[in-house]
Amino acid sequence: MSDQSIAVEKIKKVPNPIDRYVGSRVRMRRVILGMSQEKLGEALGLTFQQVQKYEKGANRIGASRLQQISRTLDVPPAFFFEGAPSFEAAAGPVESRLGVGEDSNTSYVADFLSTAEGLHLNMAFARIHDPKVRKRIIDLVSALAGEDISGDLTRRPDEDELRG
Repeated sequence: MSDQSIAVEKIKKVPNPIDRYVGSRVRMRRVILGMSQEKLGEALGLTFQQVQKYEKGANRIGASRLQQISRTLDVPPAFFFEGAPSFEAAAGPVESRLGVGEDSNTSYVADFLSTAEGLHLNMAFARIHDPKVRKRIIDLVSALAGEDISGDLTRRPDEDELRG
């Protein structure tokens, strides 16, 4: 085996950003419905491990499977592409694909909302109707995070901030 083929074998395959995005939207919708990966898998005739791979973008979701998922999760297929990275960004060289979120200040929001904590926090916050209370919660969370509340809300947090 040549050095080049060994180097190629060692490179970890990076999921396509659109596959990751679509998978995160599947996860977000599944969590909103309170459905487990196992239940979704049963409805689709799959194992929960296969559902996991779809949600992480490790495996691409084919058109017929996406149609089946959309029926099961009661959303149109277009739901899974709303806010997806642009085709040009996703089709670019590997270096640009690794940072595809950089061209969208909101991709980290979708990543956060696809977690159980992000979804529960968002749903609870949305049930608060008093704007003054909402503002105080934002101030509290900002203070706990150690950032200036007058800071730039469009700034994308770095990886250390997201990990906590």
